Amino acid sequence: MIDINGMAHLVVTVNKWAEATAFYKKLLPEMGMKLVFDGDEFCYHVGARTAIGLNRAAPEHAGETFDQTRVGLHHFCLRARSREDIDRTAELVKEAGGAIVRGPMEGAWAPGYYYVLFEDPDGLRFEVNHVPGQGVLKEGLGKIDSGGDYS
Repeated sequence: MIDINGMAHLVVTVNKWAEATAFYKKLLPEMGMKLVFDGDEFCYHVGARTAIGLNRAAPEHAGETFDQTRVGLHHFCLRARSREDIDRTAELVKEAGGAIVRGPMEGAWAPGYYYVLFEDPDGLRFEVNHVPGQGVLKEGLGKIDSGGDYS
């Protein structure tokens, strides 16, 4: 068995470079991530046991936006330590110019599941959640209520 120790990094490709980098440079440091590389085509934040990189889209993809129903990324989610962190995330998203899709609110995916779902300037879906205790692991696999709506 391979013993995975979390997610090392996530890199997303963005079209609206100036808007997206400004958005993430406001949001990610508040989540404990430090900007460690800031270039014209790539920037990289590290901390909170992971890293998030932004990659500039190739010119031939100018004008394209994210579509979560296509093959590829649906959304990504970071876990917070408290419900208050979710509320603060929603405030920061609004301040940074992101679009709140849903929340902060409770979800049916696990007991106590509390989350905010939002979009960056290119429409990439990003969630931050808090699940108290062991979440779905307390009851065992196969007990997840998949009735959530991410559309």
